Amino acid sequence: MDWISLAERLFGVNHGISRDGDFLHGTVTFDGAPLVIIGTTAHAAIGVQLALAQARAVLDVVTHHPGRAILLLIDTQGQQLRRRDELLGINRAMAHLGMAIDFARRSGHRVIGLVYDQALSGGFITSGLIADACDALPEAEIRVMRLPAMARVTKLPESLLAELSESNPVFAPGVGNYVSMGGVRRLWQGDMSQALREALADAPTQDRRAEDGAARGGRRLAASVVQLVLDAA
Repeated sequence: MDWISLAERLFGVNHGISRDGDFLHGTVTFDGAPLVIIGTTAHAAIGVQLALAQARAVLDVVTHHPGRAILLLIDTQGQQLRRRDELLGINRAMAHLGMAIDFARRSGHRVIGLVYDQALSGGFITSGLIADACDALPEAEIRVMRLPAMARVTKLPESLLAELSESNPVFAPGVGNYVSMGGVRRLWQGDMSQALREALADAPTQDRRAEDGAARGGRRLAASVVQLVLDAA
């Protein structure tokens, strides 16, 4: 679904969300309360400029509108693969974005991510996966690394990874697998406004991704290993 169709289904035709290049931003009224929209479109490649623009928008909310909820609209192909951005420190800019979102959460803002089109690699890790919860549309495409790239990094045969992906969602792309792993909390279907209403009402007070992954059978050991580390601290 394109962002305009989504915005109209959520907030009506006079939604007030603006697009500057691949950057989406605005404040809407939802159920009588202001809701900040920050996001990307057109399969945006997240470079230094776009990462800092999103971070600035998040920090402006924390500074000027304490407690106001934030909805992250996610459509990204991952980080910008360009020499200029590497030289400017794309790694630090994306880390800054992730830290800004985490700071907003710790400052009392509900932050919900919604993958409405595509979510790949670092562009997803530093946005939706740092929100209080990340939801998705059923037709969304989500993956962190393609199997050929995973094979190069792990030095494992691609055929082995393909076989593992049949039974283990950790190795497989797709929105359903991310639901199983707990990375995506729920899918939005039917009434978009009601789905958003439920997402805001059910925003967790702490990260439950590992627990959800264990309960759904997609990440069986993550929650228990995290607890062992915490108990040993």
